[in-house]
Amino acid sequence: MAAVAFAAWLAIGAFGRPYNFFDMKIYHGAVVWWASGHELYEFIAPGTTLGFTYPPFGGLVMLPMAHLPVELAGTVNALASIAALAIVLAGLLRPIVDRLGWPLWYTVAIATPLAVAIEPARETLGYGQVNLLLFALIMADLIGLRWRSRRGADAAETDGPLLRFVYSGAWAGVGIGLATAVKLTPALFIVYLMITRQWRAAATAVGTVVAVTIGSFAVVGTESRAYFGGVLWQTERVGAADMTPNQSLAGLLARLYDSIETPGLLWLSFAVLMLALGLSRAANARADGDELTAFTLVGLTTNVISPISWTHHLVWVIPAIIVLADAAVRRRDASRGPAQRSGQGQYGGLPGVNGLRPPIWYPTLTGLRHGVAAVGLYLLFLVSPIWPYEHQLPEVSHYQDGLFGALMENSLALALIVLVAALPWRPGAEPAFYGDRVSRQAALARR
Repeated sequence: MAAVAFAAWLAIGAFGRPYNFFDMKIYHGAVVWWASGHELYEFIAPGTTLGFTYPPFGGLVMLPMAHLPVELAGTVNALASIAALAIVLAGLLRPIVDRLGWPLWYTVAIATPLAVAIEPARETLGYGQVNLLLFALIMADLIGLRWRSRRGADAAETDGPLLRFVYSGAWAGVGIGLATAVKLTPALFIVYLMITRQWRAAATAVGTVVAVTIGSFAVVGTESRAYFGGVLWQTERVGAADMTPNQSLAGLLARLYDSIETPGLLWLSFAVLMLALGLSRAANARADGDELTAFTLVGLTTNVISPISWTHHLVWVIPAIIVLADAAVRRRDASRGPAQRSGQGQYGGLPGVNGLRPPIWYPTLTGLRHGVAAVGLYLLFLVSPIWPYEHQLPEVSHYQDGLFGALMENSLALALIVLVAALPWRPGAEPAFYGDRVSRQAALARR
């Protein structure tokens, strides 16, 4: 474990950029400015044109850090984000390690530094961003759906109303609602819940957003009116579309057209196509019993269609790597057949063709493409080849380094699009069907 953590530290030093809590300094400066009696959205960080861009609820959540030095606030955020990531990985990996017979926390101790080393996580920590915390809120709802489907019937036998409520998963949707109140892009998960008819979770998410927003108006009405009446629509506050770290579809098209602005109609057409593709594949993944892949596809789709998706937003590649790796293992195990897995049978459960014995390498190669994809995706986001080819208009064309340079500068965006279109799901791996009828049937079966 120490060797993996050290290797991750070396990788961050080799492939990461100099980090000094740049974004945290903006947030910290904004809330200090706000706490001193000024209006939140009038703050502009010294030496920049950047200000506070989150909804008022985000400002309220960050307000306590006005009493901390900025370096300490960044360190607290980093530690909380790493802890949240470890907890999320424990939840996502548990069904896999239980099936494989691996120790959970040892696996998480290996997986956490590996995840921290890749571009979205290290950028989030280094810049003092909140993406891993929002990721944890959304993944908490996935865990809630899992508990609701698998433990809803058992919850009635759990001592205490609090534990009964927790293990029932009735709170699923609160995390998505809170994440949406802090940053609007998670609202796509509410759309996903609706199209998959997960009405209770969708209603809980919408109710949470409405309650938090109304509460923000009641507490900080001036800032709420300023945000929803103007700041929300000022896209120039976050930067130009063609900037290299913007690895969304809009950024990709702007760079391909070598333009500061995205071609609007073309972007809208492709964004609608990617939205339909991502949501339909997510719905199909859920229908086949893989809620983790469904959530991952929705998150990746959000990254693709958002006008701005900085590299620290791309945390959804973490569960995508997990899904690909698990798909490789599942396909390899399935190809061996039940007889071979139990040590019985002449041909490992594979009858062969016309009585011929299957090649001994067949199980090894089955799932190889998914394994290669998982490793390749991890290495791509570890090395993050966009930075050696970073360009900024109008000073330098995005084609300054030729077609190869353009490919590298857009490599993460292209990977996201491929994942939305081709990420496999694992039938039956993560079912999260629920409903009163299912719970009643499970309860009756226990009697």
